[in-house]
Amino acid sequence: MRNDNLKSYLNLHLIVFIWGFTAILGALITIDAENLVWFRMLLAGIFLGGFIAFKKQSFQVPIKEFFKLIFVGLLIALHWIFFFKAIHVSNVSITLSIFSLGAFFASLLEPLFYGRKVLWYEVFFGLIIIAGLGLILQVEIKYLQGVYFALASIILGVLFTLMNGKLIADHEPSVITFYEFGAGVFFITIYFLFQGKFTADFFTMSLNNWVLLLILSSICTAYAFTASVKVMQRLTPYTVMLTTNLEPVYGIVLAYFILGGKEKMSVEFYIGAVIIIITVILNGVFKHYQNKKQNL
Repeated sequence: MRNDNLKSYLNLHLIVFIWGFTAILGALITIDAENLVWFRMLLAGIFLGGFIAFKKQSFQVPIKEFFKLIFVGLLIALHWIFFFKAIHVSNVSITLSIFSLGAFFASLLEPLFYGRKVLWYEVFFGLIIIAGLGLILQVEIKYLQGVYFALASIILGVLFTLMNGKLIADHEPSVITFYEFGAGVFFITIYFLFQGKFTADFFTMSLNNWVLLLILSSICTAYAFTASVKVMQRLTPYTVMLTTNLEPVYGIVLAYFILGGKEKMSVEFYIGAVIIIITVILNGVFKHYQNKKQNL
């Protein structure tokens, strides 16, 4: 059991690294956020559908669960739309630094979903993370619009992570994710039809955009998202959200070396980022110590 948990935890770090690279792809793909998410979920859904058929798994889910998956799919679509909007109006570093608030929001919302008490140290470390974020925003106020989009994105991300935590007990992660992506495509398609966006220009993109979209939808979405749902079968939603705090670390470092330019932030920004990283590490150490003490 311990080895299985360690394997899941290491796999989660790989997934989070991939998510950090997702932000880089979002900055490099030169189409609107809504269009990007539509293509991402459609292509990822096709990849997943092929995988499920190849594995000869059943697509069948109970009707009650189906409607829950539809709702979660809507949350995921909105989460990604706000995420890519945040990147486009600010940059990768600012957007991912806001994602460090995920564990704090999870520490407040998880007890409501799972009926456990709020742990004081989760809230305490979350408040330190907010302090680090405050230091960042003091010197990067010009990116405030991106901060708002990123905040909306991470709150929606916490909600669908918690809801998925309840849905994975009796279903294959790939099947759950397939229906969620299908729902996301459905809702965005309805919106696009009202907006009249489905024109020839909508499907006309550069080869570079198509290649990046294929990487985004296959490795960074179909694989990473399904694997993350599977990891949640062994790790708690709070642990998942806590480890996700390292997404800004991976993403900011990658952005600095790959994108350069406006990704090179002030000294105060990196001080705030270091505060957040140290807090994540301390929280993990403290949580391990508490669990070890309870098992004695």
